Amino acid sequence: MASVYRTEDCQFTVDRDALIRRLGEALHGDNLLVDDEAMRPYECDGLSGYRQMPQVVAIPETVEEVRQVLRICSEMNIPVVARGSGTSLSAGALPHPQGVLLSLARFNRILEVDHERRIATLQPGVRNLAISEAAAPYGLYYAPDPSSQIACSIGGNVAENAGGVHCLKYGLTVHNVLEVTMITMDGELVTIGSEALDSPGFDLLAAITGSEGMLGVIVEIKVKLLPNPPTKDVLLAAFKDVETAGNAVAGIIAAGIIPGGLEMMDGPAIQAAEDFVHAGYPTEAAAILICELDGSADDVEAQREHVCRLLEEFGSEDIRVAQNDDEKARFWAGRKAAFPAVGRISPDYYCIDGTIPRRQLAYVLQEMQKLSDDYGLRVVNVFHAGDGNLHPLVLYDGNVPGEFERTEELGGKILELCIAVGGTVTGEHGVGMEKINQMCVQFQTPDLDQFRALKNAFDPQGLLNPGKAIPTLNRCAEFGAMHVHHGELPHPDIPRF
Repeated sequence: MASVYRTEDCQFTVDRDALIRRLGEALHGDNLLVDDEAMRPYECDGLSGYRQMPQVVAIPETVEEVRQVLRICSEMNIPVVARGSGTSLSAGALPHPQGVLLSLARFNRILEVDHERRIATLQPGVRNLAISEAAAPYGLYYAPDPSSQIACSIGGNVAENAGGVHCLKYGLTVHNVLEVTMITMDGELVTIGSEALDSPGFDLLAAITGSEGMLGVIVEIKVKLLPNPPTKDVLLAAFKDVETAGNAVAGIIAAGIIPGGLEMMDGPAIQAAEDFVHAGYPTEAAAILICELDGSADDVEAQREHVCRLLEEFGSEDIRVAQNDDEKARFWAGRKAAFPAVGRISPDYYCIDGTIPRRQLAYVLQEMQKLSDDYGLRVVNVFHAGDGNLHPLVLYDGNVPGEFERTEELGGKILELCIAVGGTVTGEHGVGMEKINQMCVQFQTPDLDQFRALKNAFDPQGLLNPGKAIPTLNRCAEFGAMHVHHGELPHPDIPRF
């Protein structure tokens, strides 16, 4: 099991009895959990390899209760970790051992759907899918759609800047949020952004989106709603190798076509998904692309013909166009269920999240296979190919001593490969604890100093989600020394196109 919190990164002293007494006065009876058995469900998020019990779990129901919790913790110098649905895959919602886990699960109301202005006002605990369900009667929907959308919350989506299948064309969470209301660590209620197309001053809304709960606790969100496209076509193309499929992705985008979604799965993922949901996938293929085109009927028809020609040119010998809504749903069902499908073929899996330039897709897939062979761990690839957001799944068995640590190391090498080709360590899962060492690789000391300065402006005591996302200089120095000792990933002969 990985070491999670390091004392040189964040030291706090807590009087637990006094903390329980004061929080008990601020919250209703069942809104404060203090027993280990009751707190156990909160010990980790979706990255279950990292586990840590908090001092207490607070579950407020009102904005005033959130303010009281934060004020008490600020006065007592107690760290706070905000948690939504707990679906984060980077240990971003991992509790602090000397802190309060602040659950926003009861902030789960859709406050308003203004269909005329195409704006939804939400509490942070609202499920992502519930937004589109509420907007559907008006012919509207919310575009960002993570694979976990049936469970993940909009507050968590904002915290991690979540993506999804349709973010290639319609943008990430940051492009679809208009306004957030949040509470700072000292209990101040602030609103950032506006319902207008733009607001004066620095773009603090973009800074808050993706800040991983380190700047404030969000209690209300306004998002943009989009009209449902009049026409959608879904294509599935099979390839004999993953590199060719990767080149086809780059070719489609280079042709000036921006699909509503463009997803890729490799052979093991195809087989796992087919066994799980029976989507009708060609299981003999080494890779498949799922491409959705949307817009007016004439535009979609023209794009479909163009994409089919491109897919043939790039070597696909099996191109299928969904003939009805049921077949469209089945094509997407396998992709949406890919993670749980892979979970059926391995005792454990570790989901990595990195982003690369699309032109490097084929090369990175080749290099990942070499790393997989070196570590003796299978890697299954399922990702948002259109925007270069990779989600390799490393299969391992957590019951085998040392295998989780080897898996973490492999994951780190894959992320460093992403950096080496001009990419980044995360596309939508955030940094959390998982990628904090790789932040030392991607950013230099002046960059990290600016990150710390921004956090200090909002949270000068350093109490909100401490030890996450931004590494200390000591950590980076130690990580650099380890790289020198163990040998860094060799600089690859990176192709340039």
